[in-house]
Amino acid sequence: MGDTTELASVSIADIVGRGAASHIDDDLLLFDDPAEIPMPARACRINDIIIGLSLGGSSTYTANTVEYTVNEGDAIIIPYGQVIERYRPQPGAKGICIMMSRGFFNEFVNDIHEMSLLILFSRSNPVFTLEEGERRNVAGYFSLIKEKVDDEGNLFRKDVARHLIAAMICELGNAINRMLAYRGGIKRTRGESIFTDFIRLVEDNYKRERRVSWYGGQMCISSKYLSETVKNVSGRAPNDWIDNYVMTELRAQLRNTTKSVKEIAAEMNFRNQSFLGKYFKEHAGMSPVAYRRNPAGA
Repeated sequence: MGDTTELASVSIADIVGRGAASHIDDDLLLFDDPAEIPMPARACRINDIIIGLSLGGSSTYTANTVEYTVNEGDAIIIPYGQVIERYRPQPGAKGICIMMSRGFFNEFVNDIHEMSLLILFSRSNPVFTLEEGERRNVAGYFSLIKEKVDDEGNLFRKDVARHLIAAMICELGNAINRMLAYRGGIKRTRGESIFTDFIRLVEDNYKRERRVSWYGGQMCISSKYLSETVKNVSGRAPNDWIDNYVMTELRAQLRNTTKSVKEIAAEMNFRNQSFLGKYFKEHAGMSPVAYRRNPAGA
């Protein structure tokens, strides 16, 4: 066995342990200075959910090997599990950010009407521009949330913060609905809920399961119905989504750890190193070893 340096991770618990202000337990953390937002320069996996708003200037970051620029008036949503690196707030950049644990987020997210709309949109559009009124509303909610989070003597501060965050997310969802309507919209049916459930299952299980039939079984629907529904809602087949998560993880491991290909194959539930090599070459056009030497070539 060789050096098995793990891909570093960032969570609210890590940051709170270093004495961060404006937080509630390990569930909720607020920032009002872009320089303090825990998006690292080197590659790290974000274990929690981040929602932010740029109030001035610009910043850049890379998520799952894709670079994004955040300008004034842009909102940003980073789901848990993404590999973030090269975060660079420019001098004079201003912004606000809320970091939530997955458990805290899930406590209220399922009660928000058409929440799958926001989830679906943010996966392909993690950075999007708000109108002036929408920016004011989101910034206003943030101020209220911070006030309650900092009020440590308030017995109900966590519950109040939860409801205010839900309202803020509804504001973002309305902005996304406006943008989708402008673009012609997407069909919002039960199929979208199926797609969202499928994505959540993939996020939790892609390291060990790549079979569409397994996901269909977990959702108590046939593979054919799952495939047709996911394709209709997202424009991509279930296999494409699964492969995207698997390849993103493989690239992150090859780029940012010193694990051997054999070790990565075992961790990702490939039969052996050879099977991983064939899978990776089929999707990236090069071997894992070649990618590790020249990640820009894939």
